[in-house]
Amino acid sequence: MYQGRIVKGIGGFYYVNTGIGLIECKPRGVFRKDSQIPLVGDKVLISLIEDNNAQGVIHEILPRENMLPRPSVANVEQCVAVVATQQPQPDLLLLDRLLVLAHLNGMDKIICFNKMDLDSEGKTREVIDAYRRVGYVVLCTSTKTGQGMNELKEALRDRVSVFAGMSGVGKSSIMNTLQPGLGLKTGEVSSRLKRGRHTTRHAELLELNFGGMVVDTPGFSSLSLGAVKELEDMEESEFGRFYPEFENSPGECRFAGCRHISEPDCSVQIAVKEGNIAAFRYRNYIKLLEELRQSRRKKYD
Repeated sequence: MYQGRIVKGIGGFYYVNTGIGLIECKPRGVFRKDSQIPLVGDKVLISLIEDNNAQGVIHEILPRENMLPRPSVANVEQCVAVVATQQPQPDLLLLDRLLVLAHLNGMDKIICFNKMDLDSEGKTREVIDAYRRVGYVVLCTSTKTGQGMNELKEALRDRVSVFAGMSGVGKSSIMNTLQPGLGLKTGEVSSRLKRGRHTTRHAELLELNFGGMVVDTPGFSSLSLGAVKELEDMEESEFGRFYPEFENSPGECRFAGCRHISEPDCSVQIAVKEGNIAAFRYRNYIKLLEELRQSRRKKYD
């Protein structure tokens, strides 16, 4: 048996990096029976197929430290949520969903506002400041000018990270800039649909020559929290813990189990009205809470 890490999965084959090289593997049938799907980043035990040192069989998926359902990766230390300032327009609700999932899985979080060269008027500055003010690490980057690339490189060094975000935000372009020679495909944003075209077709764990590993993942335009079991079973009043500014709002809510929606004397609602909590963040909180409610209704109907 050999231990390794899955670095790529294509068409039912998984490529496992081991001490004896990269081995193309098929999972044992028991995984399908148990509805268990190997993921990029998984640590696994494999055996080699007799007389073929380049192919093997995955026998066991070792316990996962964490897992993101989308992008589907396991055992990463930090999530780099990439948002474009323009082309495509920033989807801050999608960003907040990613931050919730990363928080839930104990991952460090980095928000990367890319294509800063397109924001000459500074339209995203207020949004960037809002995330920084509540404690998120926010990097501003541009592959055209090189802005922020050194800071991002240092943040990735010697860590296992995943890049996540919409199609077209520039994830592959960033990685090509950080490590010339990767040759990852990049694409333009559709002028008609105003969203990116998919260029990355599968998740792949790439080794960085300056130290660390990073998962390049296909972009996506939708992400639901409804299928996350840990959130399904959570009391509504607990969801506010994913919003650091709620925890740090001055004063206390009148009710211990406050959901921060319509309750009287709610310190969070007061902080929003006074401008101490960004209104767009509060609106996103309400939308995500309603999303979870709708998911529960469908489950029990």
